[in-house]
Amino acid sequence: MPRPIQATIHPDALTHNLARARLAAPQAKVWAVVKANAYGHGIERAFAALRAADGFALLDLAEAEALRALGWGGPILLLEGCFGADDLQLCERLNLWHVVHDAAQLNWLAARRKPRAHRVYLKMNTGMNRLGFTPTQYRAAWERLQQCPAVGEVTHMTHFATADGSQGTADAFGLFERAMGDLPGERSLCNSAALLRHGRGHRPADGALKLAAHASHSATPAQTTVHEAPQAAILGDWVRPGIMLYGGSPTGLASDVKAWDLRPAMSLVTRIVGVQQIPAGASVGYGAVFTSRQPMRIGVAAVGYADGYPRHAPTGTPIVVDGIRTRIVGRVSMDMVTVDLDPVRAAGRAADVGSAVLCWGRHSGIELPIDEVATAAGTLGYELMCALALRVPVQVE
Repeated sequence: MPRPIQATIHPDALTHNLARARLAAPQAKVWAVVKANAYGHGIERAFAALRAADGFALLDLAEAEALRALGWGGPILLLEGCFGADDLQLCERLNLWHVVHDAAQLNWLAARRKPRAHRVYLKMNTGMNRLGFTPTQYRAAWERLQQCPAVGEVTHMTHFATADGSQGTADAFGLFERAMGDLPGERSLCNSAALLRHGRGHRPADGALKLAAHASHSATPAQTTVHEAPQAAILGDWVRPGIMLYGGSPTGLASDVKAWDLRPAMSLVTRIVGVQQIPAGASVGYGAVFTSRQPMRIGVAAVGYADGYPRHAPTGTPIVVDGIRTRIVGRVSMDMVTVDLDPVRAAGRAADVGSAVLCWGRHSGIELPIDEVATAAGTLGYELMCALALRVPVQVE
């Protein structure tokens, strides 16, 4: 029989989470972000469940071609734009929208002649310092796009660096607003973190977002004034939910998932394949990093870092056996993890070879948020989703 590990994708969860994103910004259109093979869920699997979105946002031209082959005729956005001038021809053929974030991309567009063939998202760098034109460069970049015969509609965008942290989005949004001035066009600002922070469900009591308005980043608190901006201004015309569609939290807090009623779209389940009864003082696994303080029943689960389980997950990382939460002990191996079966036995469950093991997601009415596992391992749910190995069989529930 095959090795007893199975990933399951839950289309009902994807559809539900998309509806939650719409509820957070009911006036906005929604890009369903499906980059990185739909965050490890499989773009073909995710497509059917997310096709109620207004468009799909991704990175790869091959993924864009796959969506067109699946029958999607609506908008597709390339989040990093074109990687070479030749890509523009494929953008025209596939009718793709694409981000422009660098002068080189402006130059490529200026050489195209097909009238109004390109819908462009012009990106402003408001503090992330990865991609985009600075606020002082932005208007000149917009004006150059207006001179390109191949450019039609231009949408303004940015990507907040600290929407998932205590700094929030006030400074970045203030920069964006001042640089934009009276430029016409739709706006796209919010990813999952900003959407959950400012969406309808987290609306301040006064119905407005407080923004710091200051002339420069060197302003002191005493020099800072506060003004009110309508919530709709920061939510913009298009929102770009990613991780929340898959039931994960952009902050890494499982409490966010619960607060927004998000559902896990991926589950990883395996089984116990071996059991050891060890005495007090015995060690478990490579490096003998875990030593028992009392006699213990140890289960060996058929999952390891070659499957995408985080190698750096320490003793104490939560895992579920026979419906009972317990912990892993010792180091994660390539193909196995060792788990503490004593709490499972104490709950009256079998805790034996063949027992079901939930690594994350949901199984038999029990949930273990992927963010809890990721936090214990010092990483994010994003990484665990994207790291699911090719050798793990995947079913769609």
